[in-house]
Amino acid sequence: MSTAPPYVCRQFVEDVTAYLEGALGADVVARVDAHLADCPHCREYLREMRITIATGGTIGEADIDAMPSDLRNRLLDAFRGSTA
Repeated sequence: MSTAPPYVCRQFVEDVTAYLEGALGADVVARVDAHLADCPHCREYLREMRITIATGGTIGEADIDAMPSDLRNRLLDAFRGSTA
């Protein structure tokens, strides 16, 4: 019987969105939860992600329309993963 490799911070960063959306299997959730119990850095990252999501959810269409176009475009590029 083989054991899974240790769950590391890099993996948490990759899984955090799926974790927050409840889209991970029970086995992965258990590994994430165990990692979070021992890793203050990832707990802080999770806290910051929750704040970011909550804050982003308060931005309405009127707020987006009122943004200067260069700011709106930079934000959209960042969300798309563009470096332009």
